[in-house]
Amino acid sequence: MDDKKLWAIFSQYIRLRDSNENGFCKCITCPAIRYYKNMDAGHGVPRGNMATKYHEKNNHAQCKICNGPVGKGRPKEYQEAVDKKYGPGTWDELKVLSRTVNKFGAFEIKTMIFYYTEEVEKLKASKNLR
Repeated sequence: MDDKKLWAIFSQYIRLRDSNENGFCKCITCPAIRYYKNMDAGHGVPRGNMATKYHEKNNHAQCKICNGPVGKGRPKEYQEAVDKKYGPGTWDELKVLSRTVNKFGAFEIKTMIFYYTEEVEKLKASKNLR
């Protein structure tokens, strides 16, 4: 249950992080621009890989079309965007990391919920968003 709560706040953090001062984000895999509440937090490496599920370099604002059944995440474009944003080889590092075993305990999840809740509030305040 706490994992769902963590994902909800982490997803909001990612979309706010990637938004401009008016709350609008550009999709990482296409030119679409939407208000942060109308975007998804897309993954390069699928969410089932716990080692990268909450990794900030693996998660970015992505439009619902690209992230949904039609776009299926647009993996090629996502990989290229990650390497462009963080430097060549970043995608390969995320893929290697995703193969490691990682299970978050209750303490880690609660700590991340606390941290990202504070970060969301800071971002909303700095951008004057609600």
